[in-house]
Amino acid sequence: MNPAPDGNDGSDMTGRRPMDPNMHTPDRTEPSMGAASLLQVEDLHVTIQAMEALRGLSIRMASGSMVGLIGRNGAGKTTLMRTVMGHLKPARGRIVFEGRDLAAAPTHARAAFGIGYMPEDRQLVPQLTVEENILLPIWVSKSLQARPRLDFVYGVMPELAEMRERKALLLSGGQQKLVALGRALAVGTRLLLLDEPFEGVAPALSQRLSEVIGGLRGTALGVVITQSDLNHSRTLFDHEYVIERGASGPARNAA
Repeated sequence: MNPAPDGNDGSDMTGRRPMDPNMHTPDRTEPSMGAASLLQVEDLHVTIQAMEALRGLSIRMASGSMVGLIGRNGAGKTTLMRTVMGHLKPARGRIVFEGRDLAAAPTHARAAFGIGYMPEDRQLVPQLTVEENILLPIWVSKSLQARPRLDFVYGVMPELAEMRERKALLLSGGQQKLVALGRALAVGTRLLLLDEPFEGVAPALSQRLSEVIGGLRGTALGVVITQSDLNHSRTLFDHEYVIERGASGPARNAA
């Protein structure tokens, strides 16, 4: 899918994108990592089928920051995201989100906490429409209302409004990536976890995804993006973490 033409990117007449009513604007006078922690992963160990997939991984991020998690295929990036989302249980270590112990929370509670997840393989329900797929996590959240969240998503990504009645099975792989991002945005009022969002997509769509993600700056929404390389989005990041064979590599400020 090509990027939306000028004037059709969800901005108003002043060029500003619609503000998410469920977000607030952080105090930008504080350094991002000096602000209150949004997500802390401490000495995380995860074992999958007797193999240690994560070996003492630690990361930390503040509200409103954009963090890149960089590592080769098989380094453990997806394992981290699935563990944060509750699909895998840590053998050791802690995951703390806004003071909550996520490991002790049921998987479905992530939606209520404001955590949105875009898996690498999209995980759409083929027989549901675009709009129904976007609404799926909202249906399990008692704190979010469908209409305002849909309005926000369609304001940021108007191309999704145009295909809202189409079934997911009729979409191209690139269009499905957009829907998966829209679904994450629908429920992710505090934190977005985006697993390889630029992997395997055409350059025009990669640029469009970068525009949407970059447009989230200036809010309290934190974003974690995993990547195998930095070709697409290094300018998006405030901080980068390197993961090597499931363990923490060097952390650094993005260029």
